[in-house]
Amino acid sequence: MLKQKLSGSDNLNKNLKSVFTLPGPKGKFIVGNAIDFGQNPLGFMTQCAQQYGEIIPLHLGNSPTIVLTNPNYIEPVLKDRELFVKAKALKSLHALLGNGLLVSEGDSWFRQRRLAQPVFHQKRISGYGEVMVDYTNNMLDTWRDGETRDINADIMRLTFNIVMKTLFSSDVTEKQADDVAQAMSVAAEWFLARRKSPFSLPEQFPTPSNLRYKHAVERMDKHIYQIIQERRSSGEESLDLLSMMMQARDEDDGSQMSDKQLRDEIATLIFAGHETSANTLAWAWMLLSQYPEVQTKLQQELKEVLGDRSLTVADLPALHYTNMVIKESMRLYPVVWNMVSETSRDCEIGGYHVPAGCTIIMSQWVMHRSDRYFEQPETFNPERWAGDLEKQLPRGVYVPFGGGPRICIGRSFALMETVLLLATIAQKFDMSLVPGQSIVPQPTITLQPQNGIKVVVKQRGNQPN
Repeated sequence: MLKQKLSGSDNLNKNLKSVFTLPGPKGKFIVGNAIDFGQNPLGFMTQCAQQYGEIIPLHLGNSPTIVLTNPNYIEPVLKDRELFVKAKALKSLHALLGNGLLVSEGDSWFRQRRLAQPVFHQKRISGYGEVMVDYTNNMLDTWRDGETRDINADIMRLTFNIVMKTLFSSDVTEKQADDVAQAMSVAAEWFLARRKSPFSLPEQFPTPSNLRYKHAVERMDKHIYQIIQERRSSGEESLDLLSMMMQARDEDDGSQMSDKQLRDEIATLIFAGHETSANTLAWAWMLLSQYPEVQTKLQQELKEVLGDRSLTVADLPALHYTNMVIKESMRLYPVVWNMVSETSRDCEIGGYHVPAGCTIIMSQWVMHRSDRYFEQPETFNPERWAGDLEKQLPRGVYVPFGGGPRICIGRSFALMETVLLLATIAQKFDMSLVPGQSIVPQPTITLQPQNGIKVVVKQRGNQPN
């Protein structure tokens, strides 16, 4: 059935109508839909999904593009990594991420994925749970009852410290950490500016923005390579992610990662390993503040499962409601808000001809908020996930970590981290939103609150031992 809906050029019916004969939003001269999409992609794609069909043609400048809203079309795109390759927009982050898993293709991607997979085995990453809880408690020790905090900024710094610790143990100086954090921040600003502008010069051009991005990445690279060289020279083996990646061997030829490959995967892990978790938790706390009855149920579960003791990784399977809070937060505010691919050759989708080089957008923001699959989709309702709703949904509907062979390799790490951090904070503090603030979802590389999220923290009684 799916092969009739989506197939490559070998089986292509040459008499198919072009996908661009389908109805779609009218664009402006030359730039097409690029300005509308660039200025407000979430609202624009939501409106398109409501007004048009399951395949929506767009023109983003000179880039033919389609948006898919049918999971029967989305899932095959996620599965076939040869027909549907990484889009140019993601490849523009090559300076930051190199040829890491997020950007690489073909045999290079397959080899790197095979080398890195054992590093993220559940038993290995469980050992980092204690670090996550300890670092969270260290942050909470600096909070004071009744004060106002920017929860997004606090947790962003917390998850950055955690990923640096799990990557490098104690190898990182404050200067190194600051320069790496700066590179990630500059890259996000650079990517956002390019998405908003229909005409961006290639990064090789020495514009002020390109130069700032280039110099930030160069400072980051200097520190990462220095850490790699010092680790190789010392011969030290530890339980951090860097050591595990350095020890990983290809099962076919016994080869290991070069310094360049290590650098690219480290940059990818830092980038993907702190922003995603931090933003998920920031949105979760915003929602909990807006729905105090959910915050109360969360704290009741923590009291029942933990009593007055501190959380451990062994407690995670018992925290059913806490897990549902995270799932529902990722549904309403998916940090990875869209997935973008590009056709490597002519193909057929839904009975229409799609040309080679066509950009394909699949939006978690749109799919996760569709009333076709979720009752009262705008409502924060963690209980909807009781009874294995995720397994009942068509594949391609709820995909916070992507899908197919390219599903996020750090998925288990991220889920463990978000649940541990959420529960540890909720044990010690209640939160309420500062009234009158404007909280705007800003889709940069990830979905983040544009101006942060200000909350008043209130210390709870009976602190865990």
